[in-house]
Amino acid sequence: MFPQRSLLRLSQRHTQRFTSVRSAARRFNHSESKLPSWAVDNEFNRERAAVKHHAAATSDLWRKLSLYAVIPCLALAGLNAYNLWVEHWEHWEHMPPLEERVEYPYQNIRVKNFPWGNGDKTIFWNDNVNYHNKDKAT
Repeated sequence: MFPQRSLLRLSQRHTQRFTSVRSAARRFNHSESKLPSWAVDNEFNRERAAVKHHAAATSDLWRKLSLYAVIPCLALAGLNAYNLWVEHWEHWEHMPPLEERVEYPYQNIRVKNFPWGNGDKTIFWNDNVNYHNKDKAT
């Protein structure tokens, strides 16, 4: 008996809650909400519009700078780096071979062997550009 009464009460409360929400929604939907004339054109709204306009203009400026200034500058810098690279290796082709170059006392100073490889080569050793002859130091 009690469970039936509690179910009946719960169902009545549930329908009452939805009718109140429906009537409130109906009330807002049927009435046209107009802002008063003093709320439309005030200092706050003018400032927000100015900030919005400034943000649009600034983002447009940076988009144009990125497309029309940065990309060509990067292309020119890449071309310059490539030309310097080619010029550098052309210069190296005219130098004597690594084995014939003079090795000065301040070059390739070794106090003890390195813990890798044969102990004579540094960690960034490149056989194409580095050479060390222990017997040839002047």
